[in-house]
Formats: sequence, C-alpha cells, structure tokens
Amino acid sequence: MKAVLMEARGDAAVLRYSEIAAPEPGPGEVRVAVKAVALNHLDIWVRKGVASPRLPLPHILGSDVAGVVESVGAGVHAYKQGDAVVVNPGLSCGRCQRCLDGKDNLCPQYQILGEHRWGGYAELVVVPVQNVLPKPASLSFIEAAAVPLAFLTAWQMVVDKLQVKPGEDVLVMAAGSGVSVAAVQIAKLFGARVIVTASTDDKLEKAREVGADETVNYSSPDWFQEVKALTGGKGADAVVDHTGADYWEGVIKATAWGGRISLVGASSGYQAHTPLSHIFYRQLSIFGSTMASKSRLFPILRFVEEGRLKPVVATVLPLSRAAYAHQLLEDRRVFGKVVLEPA
Repeated sequence: MKAVLMEARGDAAVLRYSEIAAPEPGPGEVRVAVKAVALNHLDIWVRKGVASPRLPLPHILGSDVAGVVESVGAGVHAYKQGDAVVVNPGLSCGRCQRCLDGKDNLCPQYQILGEHRWGGYAELVVVPVQNVLPKPASLSFIEAAAVPLAFLTAWQMVVDKLQVKPGEDVLVMAAGSGVSVAAVQIAKLFGARVIVTASTDDKLEKAREVGADETVNYSSPDWFQEVKALTGGKGADAVVDHTGADYWEGVIKATAWGGRISLVGASSGYQAHTPLSHIFYRQLSIFGSTMASKSRLFPILRFVEEGRLKPVVATVLPLSRAAYAHQLLEDRRVFGKVVLEPA
C-alpha cells in the first residue's frame, strides 16, 4: 500500500510518501480502506519526538480516519466489506477495571492510533472492531475524519471535566485549533456564553461563525484583563486550554474565583510558571485531560448528524503532500482541520 512513513524524528522533511506492506487484520480486527485522514497537533509532537520519543521507526502517523471496511478478521460479524465507518482513535485492553467502568482512556494499556501504533496516513489501516462506528450518512468522508480526536478531547474537557452549565462564561483558548473549534460548539450546546482567544482577527471572526459570543486577541500581554472586562471583572467560570507555558499565567488570572481549568496540551512549552497563591486563595480547580472514553463518540456523532455540532475543515490535500500539511498546521496558518486523501 501507499503510505507516509515517518523515518526519523525532526521537521516535516522526515515524512516520506512511499510503499510498504499492507497490515493484515487479526481476530477481532477490521481493515479499513482510508478515504480521509485528518491531522492533529499530536502528529507534530510525535514527529518531533516530544510525544512517544522511543517509538520504533518507521512509523505511520494519523489518528482520525474515515473510510470503508475492506476486510475483517476472524470473529467479526458487526461489519462487512463496503460498510462506511469512522474510526475511534482511542485503544485500550477492554478487560481491566477502568475499561469496564467506562473509563477506558485511563487504561494502563491505553494507546492512541497514529501515536502508539500505526495510523491512517496510508491506504489501509487495521483497528479493533470496537474502534469503528458507522459513518453518519449526512457526512462526507472528509467531514467524518475531522470529528473523532478533536471532538472526543473537547467533550471530555467541557462535559466530563468542567461540567459546564447553562449561563456560565467559558473561555476557549487558541480558537483556530480543531479541539478549540469543537469546544466552542460543545460549550454552546450546553448553554454557555463562550469567549475565545486567537492571535489574528481573521481567526476570531471565524470563531464567531462557529458560535463564539466574544473574542479576545491574545497577542497583547494583558489579554486576560480583557477577558475579565467581558465578564464584569469576574473572569471565566471554566477554561479550555492547550496553549502551554507562554499563556498559562494569563489563563490562571483570567479564571474566576472558584473557577475550573481543563488542560489538554502545551503547544508553547511544558515548563510554565504557576502563581500558586492564585490556585489556593482563589480556590481554582485544574483538571488534566487526555482524549475521552470511547463511548463519548456515540453522542458526538448523533449531535453531528443532527447538525448541532459541525466539523470545520480548513483544507484538503492529497496524502502525498503530508509534509506540506504538517507545515500548515505547525505555522498556525489554518482555522479548523487539515485533511489528507489517499490518491
């Protein structure tokens, strides 16, 4: 099969469009012919070696896949050749207490497709049958590929961790990312007033188009003061953040007394200054977050099918241009998802 191989760690030049033996489905697995695969910042972190630095090479990136069942392994009866599916990128053992408690993203053996095992930058990908769901008929393959990782991540942050309620002020950082685009919509779905930040007026305008109520350009060092002004001096009740060290202190100062912050990444760096007096004196709660339970993709796809949540696709490129697609994402030149299509 044709695939994009990551042959080393480094800049986008380490990605090579090549040919490699196709994976075979084992018992309980499904082989999917990839029709579309969406990029995530996770792909860049893995490529650079920030995430999973000891991963064996070569490797195939790509967490978000939509496609058609090409073949199935022994014991698979729920899907057949030709079924259109969406792949859930979170993999777990399915046997431990946490998996059986519906908290499979806390499984000691938890993996993410494209990070810990070969992903979707290829013509074919193999996953456990429990990781495929029927593709909503109303979605194209491109739109469907733009859903899983970003919306799962945002759902856990907004719904499970922050427990956003109607009427609350929710701050979503870095509005142009896939996770933030999803978080804006999910927070609105649960009745919140949403304030977003971004570095350009163009991204802020697009954020309004997906539901943001207020916008703040965080290029100014005192951007958090504007968030407080928009909330009558109170600050945000809940914050969705993945911006990292450069903005972390401002995020804390933009949060209301008794407020909650959910943290899912650190795009600008991991070593952040934390003013501890703000945490204990103002009684802030900080929740780490990674992905979500596989079960959460069911309601997400229902809301997408109903048109109440909508994936936003910035650009579509052929799989052979994966290196250029990485550069677009890394340079923050897009609002929404970058999607690749195999030739």
